[in-house]
Amino acid sequence: MHPTAAVTDGPAPQPPAPGTTAGPAASARALTKVYGQGAGEVRALDGVDVDFAAGRFTAIMGPSGSGKSTLLHLLAGLDQATSGSVRLGGTELTGLDDDALTLLRRERLGFVFQSFNLLPMFTAEQNIVLPLGLAGARPDPAWLDTLVRTLGIAERLGHRPSEMSGGQQQRVAIARALVARPEIVFADEPTGNLDSRSGAQVLSFLRRSVRELGGTVVMVTHDPAAAAYADRVVLLADGRVAGEIADPTPDSVLSALDALRQLDGSPALPTGGAR
Repeated sequence: MHPTAAVTDGPAPQPPAPGTTAGPAASARALTKVYGQGAGEVRALDGVDVDFAAGRFTAIMGPSGSGKSTLLHLLAGLDQATSGSVRLGGTELTGLDDDALTLLRRERLGFVFQSFNLLPMFTAEQNIVLPLGLAGARPDPAWLDTLVRTLGIAERLGHRPSEMSGGQQQRVAIARALVARPEIVFADEPTGNLDSRSGAQVLSFLRRSVRELGGTVVMVTHDPAAAAYADRVVLLADGRVAGEIADPTPDSVLSALDALRQLDGSPALPTGGAR
């Protein structure tokens, strides 16, 4: 049972999980992303400062257009910031060239997409080990076995995506994201194309990957029930950090989102919690 959620005006430091380093797994400082120019300019992110602790499951939420997917893509090196800083562990991503970013994403990050992004001509097993093949590495048989058994896809390894349900495809995609033992996994609406039962299975595994397998997950979602699987929720509004919720529940997340909408675009939540 979750304790009462606390909403603050900004991210609060959290102690590292056992076996993790003291520093954040990922962080942003004064992060800004602007699309367009002049009258058509859109400021998707506006000076974001936020840390994501290692060994934790963090959800990013906010109203439509708040900048949550933009933040995730910048943290993962999938897009370039207009200004500010993004760090993965001790590595500054800002200014890295395309080759360096490709290598970093391949060796240190995992990404789970809403649309699965599996290659249709490959089997589930071939899709899972593809990132290792691109890096010229071989899978660790014991780790691969742990992933497929934990995800419940051992019987599907020889099947192609068209022969699997949406939930099974997303579990294959999660195994692919974790097979190289990345420092951090980013997930962009990973249950958006799934029914409630399949979505719950996917979220349960993401939670287990953090608590039992030592992973770090940062997930964008619009669903308060999905966010409740996380250890912490970071709230965005108008491209800025608007607060956070520790030990979220569906009700505490829904209340915080309602408070954001009632503020008519103001970037800060009321001190002391959502009302």
